[in-house]
Amino acid sequence: MKNSRTSNYDMATDSNVVLKKKETVGETMQTDDQDEYSFRLSSMSEASPANHDRPPPPSGSSSPYNSAVWEDTPASSTQTWDPPSSPLSKSPWSSHVAPESSYTYTGLMGSLVREEGHIYSLAASGDLLYTGSDSKNIRVWKNQKEFSGFKSNSGLVKAIIIAGERIFTGHQDGKIRVWKISGKDPSVHKRIGTLPTFTAKIKSSFNPNKYVEVKKKQNAIWIKHVDAISSLSLSEDKSMLYSASWDKTIKVWRISDSKCLESINAHDDAVNSVIAGFDGLVFTGSADGTIKVWRREMQGKGTKHFFSQTLLKQECAVTALALDPYATVLYGGSSDGLVNFWERAKFLSHGGVLRGHKLAVLCLATSGNLVLSGSADTNICVWRREEEEHFCLSVLSGHTGPVKCLAVEEDHKGTDTRSGDKQYTAYSGSLDKSVKIWRVSAQPWTPTSPDAAPPPPQQHHVENQSLHQRIPSAQSFSSSVGRGKASQRKK
Repeated sequence: MKNSRTSNYDMATDSNVVLKKKETVGETMQTDDQDEYSFRLSSMSEASPANHDRPPPPSGSSSPYNSAVWEDTPASSTQTWDPPSSPLSKSPWSSHVAPESSYTYTGLMGSLVREEGHIYSLAASGDLLYTGSDSKNIRVWKNQKEFSGFKSNSGLVKAIIIAGERIFTGHQDGKIRVWKISGKDPSVHKRIGTLPTFTAKIKSSFNPNKYVEVKKKQNAIWIKHVDAISSLSLSEDKSMLYSASWDKTIKVWRISDSKCLESINAHDDAVNSVIAGFDGLVFTGSADGTIKVWRREMQGKGTKHFFSQTLLKQECAVTALALDPYATVLYGGSSDGLVNFWERAKFLSHGGVLRGHKLAVLCLATSGNLVLSGSADTNICVWRREEEEHFCLSVLSGHTGPVKCLAVEEDHKGTDTRSGDKQYTAYSGSLDKSVKIWRVSAQPWTPTSPDAAPPPPQQHHVENQSLHQRIPSAQSFSSSVGRGKASQRKK
């Protein structure tokens, strides 16, 4: 383990992704405000989560229950928000959503702009959108209008996952908070617990066998994360929750009784992403540059995970993981701007590389046969998978800061059943303090008339570069270009 105190770079202030220490801020983020958009480069906290990743001073401590301010002003207009003196003051949110008739193809539908903090996490479920930020507020949107909200006592909102009527949120303080939607009023969310539970922590604290070494000369109970939560994922049967943390571990929680079943020392550096996959497999990606596979086995009432294999080992950090909805392809984004993928049908053999970004890939999302990748270059690439190839359909540009989180849902109302043209609604959260709403078509752009304007040029490229040094299991790769094809596959 490399001591984080030896790093030549400052602790980052605004990221839920840890990058390798040797990558300079300039290579990762080319921005005029490096204090605001820089990334954490070390492996662990110096002391506590509060001493690093510190957000900019909030504009105020608004209540999440405040009503939104809806304006028809352009998204580029400047808005100011004075810190409220009462929780009944107006929300700093403003909405800029175009009328439905004004969009008919892939493009920006609208923006939800706030002045109280950066957007770290998103989760979509049907017509509901949950957004988390460094204001500690979780906002709930319905049909692009503010619907509800709730606020945690502490900890920036790093991850959100929806499990039926329960919502799990992962925070900077290393805790997982559990919320439940009221049966009487769906706009009311009540906090029903915290992981680990208070009772479990008290019991463990009196048992010396429950302590593990987390740092040199520092011990902590094993059921507790000692650094920021970076990612959450549900098992296939929704019975277990996986949490990944910068403390290099992943933990397994049984949802029925909120019990921590297992803690896995998964990586040599911070774990940036975890995703529960198929056939009892769990995938983890880390700042140590590896993607690992873990196999789950049930043991009585508990569970045990065993290391299976390493899919990727490279110098740059793994920043994001995603599975396609059919659990056939695993995608892994990296700080070098690449997205690697592995195919289940070929026993998780490496399938290729998607090259569409100039800077680090920070988030991934999938729906249908589409894959979306968000990057520190402020762009979102929309990829379409056709059999064994991927094509870049479009590049969504509009954010002025790194794209930190993505969510995508199929728009059943907009899908043309006759032509088979599926429409999707994508949400992107950024360090520019906004959430943007995109309409995405799964079909390539085709002119509807001789005078139809072409879409913006796609900003992706294909490089003829051997990958065998970066991916040990690969022997040789080749690339092909056609119809926006931007995937690189093994021969």
